[in-house]
Amino acid sequence: MKFSLKHGMGIVRTAAVLALLTHAGAAVAQPAATRHPLLVLSRAEYLDRARAIWTAQMIGQWTGLEFEHQVASVLAKTPLRTLPGYAPVDDDYYYEMVAIRAFEKYGTHLTVEQLGAQWLENNAGTWGSSEQALLLLKRGVRPPDTGSPRYNKLWWTIGPQFSSDVYGTLAPGMPNVSAEMARRLTHINGYAEGTDGAVFVSAMISLGFVEDDTKVIVRKAAQLISPLSPYRKCLDTVISMAEAGRSPEEIFRAINDRWGIEYPATNNAVVNGGIVAVSVWFGDGNFLKTENLAFTAADYADTDCNAANSASVVAAMHGMSALPAEEVAALHDRIFGARMGNLSLTPPVDEGITALAARTAAIGEKILLEHGARMDGDKLVIPTQQPVTQAPELFELSELTQWWNPDWTLERAGFGGAGGGLSGIRGDTFLDGDTLAIWPRDEVRGALLRRSVQLGDHPTLTFDAGADAGRTWHLIVFVNNDRILDRLIAGGPLREEDLSERHWEHISLDLAAYKSQSAVIRIYDLVLVPNHYAGNSYWRKIEIR
Repeated sequence: MKFSLKHGMGIVRTAAVLALLTHAGAAVAQPAATRHPLLVLSRAEYLDRARAIWTAQMIGQWTGLEFEHQVASVLAKTPLRTLPGYAPVDDDYYYEMVAIRAFEKYGTHLTVEQLGAQWLENNAGTWGSSEQALLLLKRGVRPPDTGSPRYNKLWWTIGPQFSSDVYGTLAPGMPNVSAEMARRLTHINGYAEGTDGAVFVSAMISLGFVEDDTKVIVRKAAQLISPLSPYRKCLDTVISMAEAGRSPEEIFRAINDRWGIEYPATNNAVVNGGIVAVSVWFGDGNFLKTENLAFTAADYADTDCNAANSASVVAAMHGMSALPAEEVAALHDRIFGARMGNLSLTPPVDEGITALAARTAAIGEKILLEHGARMDGDKLVIPTQQPVTQAPELFELSELTQWWNPDWTLERAGFGGAGGGLSGIRGDTFLDGDTLAIWPRDEVRGALLRRSVQLGDHPTLTFDAGADAGRTWHLIVFVNNDRILDRLIAGGPLREEDLSERHWEHISLDLAAYKSQSAVIRIYDLVLVPNHYAGNSYWRKIEIR
């Protein structure tokens, strides 16, 4: 039996999970006597590591950008790109800067709704799920719905993951505190796999303040995520292969072969999270070794984000001393930029990295004291934590019909690649208002809408079927085993002045031959049409009378 708990507009499935969590949670939760020893961190040390985490992201991102959604580096030692005298503002750390502003304005108990208000004030949200979140905020959708699969079509991508370093920085040695903040606050632009990435990265950074073994850091951070999650399953593959002596190259290929097919978009959270895990595991806390793993990991990955996240863990472990001195000097302790992508930032950014680190540490100190830390002179005495597995946050594309039309089931839908880094790709499954967009997971067998129904005396099936300009898909309708419709749904001509134009056809089918019968209705979306470009199918106003 399956039952659900709602979170915002998303779904947390808890079927058959309770017994597993009772067992696994009991194994993960630790009594106080077995916890880590206290972490003693002077204010100067905390400031140094906070500054290093911000700085490492900027250095890693700048070189990683050269390979973002491009082919990977094949050099054992990829030269770091020369910085332009400052850190150009970038989404890998800008949303974290916005979060710091929100903490300063609203306090340590910041809510995701308040973070959304800060995003609006600062015009934050340029690409991917973050762009979707800002568009939704401007339409009046409130967080956490801005990250829910109900509204945000890219909820499973990397946005939460690459903007979660700050939550680990605010809770050194307390991975459960950092992970709770990361999960809750990154619901602004993600859900499930998306926010799993935020939990993982934030926990690694939190643990980096305590652990000196990167393998321990990866293992413990992975424990925070439910074993039921695809993200955790990818991490488990990384860990098991690494422990079996497989090389980074073999593991990179394995996670791409398995999860890159499931999530073709190059900015998906699962594959990129696996890349970060491998880079940290085999990087051994060495900045350049870690970064070179991220640069060489995979073709068409979100490499700048992965390099930034991986670098942050090294910075949390060792502070500024671990970072390349030449690149640190080239930053001139400055972050600068008035625009990000096509958005003007409000206000423009021109501030010091050290000052940003000091503001971060001041907030972190308050959070730590609220969670049991104490001051001893100028030292923070922090009761560190063993990771406790969070409740599962899961979502399957088939669940979109609960908001579209719960009488129908959706089968074989796929994540596709549209909106995923490489431009011009068609195909993803999402809900846009009352329109369901479908891209099949299996392009040969197609996707399928299904309904079992008791028909009346004068039954009809009606719906609107749509296609993008320049794209075609194959619509087939069966009642029981009878094929009653077989046609191509083709978009209009592809015109540069309106690439978003969508063609709709109204379908009305007389089902009188099946009146008063129990019937199984199947509607197929097949995208492999000879001599045509494949594209999404679109569905609205489906009704049986």
